[in-house]
Amino acid sequence: MNEVITVSQLNRYLKLLLDENQQLRGITVQGELSNFTNHVRSGHFYFTLKDSSAAIRCVMFRSYASGVKFVPENGMKVLLTGSVGFFERDGNCQFYCERMEPDGIGALALAFEQLKEKLQKEGLFDPRYKKPIPAFPKRIGVVTSKTGAAIQDIINILSRRFPLGTLVLIPALVQGDGAPESICQGIAAAQQAGNIDVLIVGRGGGSLEDLWAFNDERVARAVFACQIPVISAVGHEVDFTITDFVADLRAPTPSAAAELCAPDLLELRQKLDSTQQYLTRQAVQKIDRCSEQFQMVQKRLLASSPDQKLRQGEESLKSLQTRLKNGMEKAYALKNQDYLSTVSLLEALNPLKVLTRGYSVTYANNRIVTKARAVSEGDLLKTLLSDGEIYSRVCPKEAWKEKERMQGTDGGEKDV
Repeated sequence: MNEVITVSQLNRYLKLLLDENQQLRGITVQGELSNFTNHVRSGHFYFTLKDSSAAIRCVMFRSYASGVKFVPENGMKVLLTGSVGFFERDGNCQFYCERMEPDGIGALALAFEQLKEKLQKEGLFDPRYKKPIPAFPKRIGVVTSKTGAAIQDIINILSRRFPLGTLVLIPALVQGDGAPESICQGIAAAQQAGNIDVLIVGRGGGSLEDLWAFNDERVARAVFACQIPVISAVGHEVDFTITDFVADLRAPTPSAAAELCAPDLLELRQKLDSTQQYLTRQAVQKIDRCSEQFQMVQKRLLASSPDQKLRQGEESLKSLQTRLKNGMEKAYALKNQDYLSTVSLLEALNPLKVLTRGYSVTYANNRIVTKARAVSEGDLLKTLLSDGEIYSRVCPKEAWKEKERMQGTDGGEKDV
């Protein structure tokens, strides 16, 4: 008859049997995560690893779970490294996981993408939150290692380009487990100083693991919450970190960050000289245009001024007077010529003028006698001569002849 054993004895035997099997230690198992639970208080991971036809319960204690760089999720394919063990109390065979890696992609790369997606959804990369970098910062803060090459590069660039600025070094760890917390403290110290205009956060180049502190969520949130404009300067140009996406400005290198945050005095002098020349030309041209406009306005004002109007009126009056005088003289000359012509004509037609040539005019009853039958015997006549008048009376022709005869006889006696 077989020996009767208890459940505890059986489970202990099975545990010892599995623990002593070296083939079940340090093995790597491939599968898909299911029923994943992150026990917040203890920090342990509890989950099931399965494939298409089988499953095994798994546990990853806090000491190992804290080293997982990414966030495990149900349905994720992973590679687990650890040992198979037996849990006596519940009689369960389970896999004790010591390391977890995503299947097909590196853990750090996966963690980077997971955090990037998370923060992007929260809006930490939104351009509307980006603060402008001041053009002429007086105090430039740098959160980096005091012994690294990055600070030396920044010092060299700033001393050459912008010696007027003051550099404030805030030493921080930039690599290792304590680096994220140290960087966050450096950002906080820069804000507490209260007189820093722009803040450079970064370090020189290195591997993905060396730069990992700048992919930490705590650092990303500290950069986003910083009231000072932040320039991220991590690694080389090909390196991208979460800090680059959150910062107000990303610089490809620490040296580039120094160039981006401070102007070049030589370029500023050249720009000032060029601007001064441009302004001088513009001022001269403006003055010339204003002078021309002033002269035009002055001419218009002079043309429309009362004095000018008066002078124009005087000149117009003088011109009118001259024209009037010339016109009157011309009209007078014409009229005088007409008058003289008329006088000449009148004189030519004047009966008195005819009298001077031996002619006379005889009036009877105040009418010119043009015919002999117009008068009768006894009519009183007036004869007009050039030097006077003769009055006579009409007598018969026979009486006249007798009179002529008697005058001839008496020596020319005249009877008027």
